Order: sequence, then C-alpha cells, then structure tokens
Amino acid sequence: MATFSPDALSATAAELAGARAEPISREVACRLLRSDDDMLPSLLSAAQLARARFKPGVITYSRKVFLPLTNLCHDHCGYCTFRRDPGEPGAHTMSPDEVMEIVRAGERRGCTEALFSLGEKPELLFSQMRDTLRRFGYKSTLHYLEAMCEKVLRESSLLPHPNPGLMSAEWLERLSRVAPSIGLMLETASARLLAKNAAHDNAPAKEPAKRLRVIEDAGRRKIPFTTGILIGIGETPEERVDSLVAIRDLHARYGHIQEVIVQNFRAKSGTPMAHWPEPDLGDMLRTLAVARLLMPKMNIQAPPNLSDPHYADLLDGGINDWGGVSPLTPDFINPEKPWPHLEDLRQRTEAKGFELRQRLPVYPDFGKQAGAHSGLLAQRLSSAADAEGYARRAV
Repeated sequence: MATFSPDALSATAAELAGARAEPISREVACRLLRSDDDMLPSLLSAAQLARARFKPGVITYSRKVFLPLTNLCHDHCGYCTFRRDPGEPGAHTMSPDEVMEIVRAGERRGCTEALFSLGEKPELLFSQMRDTLRRFGYKSTLHYLEAMCEKVLRESSLLPHPNPGLMSAEWLERLSRVAPSIGLMLETASARLLAKNAAHDNAPAKEPAKRLRVIEDAGRRKIPFTTGILIGIGETPEERVDSLVAIRDLHARYGHIQEVIVQNFRAKSGTPMAHWPEPDLGDMLRTLAVARLLMPKMNIQAPPNLSDPHYADLLDGGINDWGGVSPLTPDFINPEKPWPHLEDLRQRTEAKGFELRQRLPVYPDFGKQAGAHSGLLAQRLSSAADAEGYARRAV
C-alpha cells in the first residue's frame, strides 16, 4: 500500500476543521484509500473533524416503507437477487391495492417515505409485463410508477421517493412533479466492470455514462437527487475515487445531489458473485472517510443493516445519515439483512454522541428546491415538514 505521512494527514485534518476548508484532491484521495491500516485512526479523525465543521451534532434517517413495485428486470447484475424473470418463484408486480395497503400500514407506524424500487424497464423484454401494464391501464412501467407516486401523494401522508433506473429528461421532469426527490445509484464510474464475467456483464443499464447523464439531467432541472457508489464489486481504489469525484463534480456544477450513499457489497448465494470477497469494516470506514474529505459539505450516508452488528462504527467514518430504515417492510434488495430496530438505532447513535432525527425523503436543506412545484406536492411537503425541514413526526 502507498504511504501517507502523519504530518500531511494532520495538516489536512486541521485545514478541514478551519474556516477555509477545501475538499481534498483526487490524488490525495487515492493515496488515502491505499494508506496503511495504521493510518486509519488519523484518517477517521480528519473525517470526523470535517463532519463536525459542516454537519455537526445530528444524524438523520428516513422512516420508510419499501415498495418493490416490480422485480422483473432486463438487466442481470452479478450480485443481485432482487430481479426475477416471469414465472420464477417470487416474481411479482404490485397492484395499486397492494401499494396502498403497505402505505397505509406505514402511516400507522409513523413512516413519511414511500420508497419505490423496481427493475429496469421490464416491459422491453417481457410480454408478461406488457400484459400486466395493460391490465392496470398503463403504457409503461414509468407511467405506472408515476401514477402510484401520485396516488400516494393524494391518498396518504407519505412522500414518494422513486428509484426507477435509467430515464429520460422528460421522465425526470414528470416524476419530480409527484415526488420531492429521485434516486439512481451510480454504483461505479468504471466501464471496465461491463466486461465479460465482471459485475455488470449483461447489465447495459449500468453503463456509467448513461447513469451520469441521468444525474446531470436531474441537475439541470434542480431536482433533489440521491446517488452513490457500491464498493467491493471489482473496482480498483482509483476507480472508487473516480466515482466519488464524478458525483462531487456534478454537484459542484448543479447543487442538486442531496446525499451520497456508500454501500458495501454483500455476497448472496445463487449469484455469479456468491463467493466474491466482501469489503471489511476497515475498507468501509476508509472509503467513508475519503468520501467525507472529498465532499465535506455534502450529506454522506451508509446503510446500517449491511454492517450489522457493528453499524454504529460507521459513524466514525464521518457519515451524517443512516438512509431509509423501515419499521414495517424488509430491505427487498438485501432481504437477508434486516433493518435495525429504531430504538436500537437511536441508542447506538446517541452512544456515539449524536442526536438522531427523522427526516423526510428530501433533506431539510433541499426542501425548498423540492417544493418549487406548486400544487399537491408543495402542499404535502409543507404539511410533512417542521420549521427546520425535518419530519414533523417524532423519532
């Protein structure tokens, strides 16, 4: 591993703690990501100083219901157990009644987010999906998603947050009228992982240029956007940094990326990557700290369920958000990793010296941007947010 002198790292930490803090460069980030294990405490200290300067005191989360609108998908990622082909056990597209049944149950549990996850344009590949959409009365999966987001807005107190995969600028605009925020994971900026037998072999929608185009189109429209990286899927440290820098640069240009997720790969049986090595806690912490130093003023998130039982240690890497946590529905992308109980999440967060606060799917500092549309969405945002932009409901 490359070395990074303690004096240089201490200087970086001191600068980040001061009033003139600047993000570290790509070169420094690459060196830090490859630094020796004995440098990790100093790196974490620098990240914690940066968080204390820009995101002090509060760790946020969004109380959500997870709605797998359809798990049919035309992509085949090497690590995914969510996607199904028609006829496979577990293949399912939710009906409107199923969507609202879960939404209403979520209301009773104090949820404020309806997270829609779905496969990539399954109607392009499967006649069964086209038949289902015709039966529901819609032309495409995106039309159906749009209608369900609007239904949630009209018939509940929850706010939708869709993760629909690749979409056009027109669809970004349409979805932004019925959802305060939209998400698309970049995962990686490395096109190398599209190669044969790599993680994104047979997953054309994971082409980085296409995903970066969607994120940029959202920026041009000032849509609060969630994105992030998936670490441990075969990328090099330099490629990992390049992915974070690509996100940082888009936000610097447009100011729309409300959070950056750093998600760790977890191996799943029955997938091509079932025996692939997982990132360890040290790798995760190092990546989180580098993300914080690259983007000191941005919201950095890591999912707690993917690092259980040691998820509280992720706070040492400089994150300020836990992402969506559900008291009702499983993580359908990682069903083997249950969400922590909310009381446990609160206790572990407070034990690290932070206050845990419930946010909406759109972050407090992006609420006005999301509410720029008039009408129903603006009304729902106004009624859901407190004076500081957090969720009105107590943790």
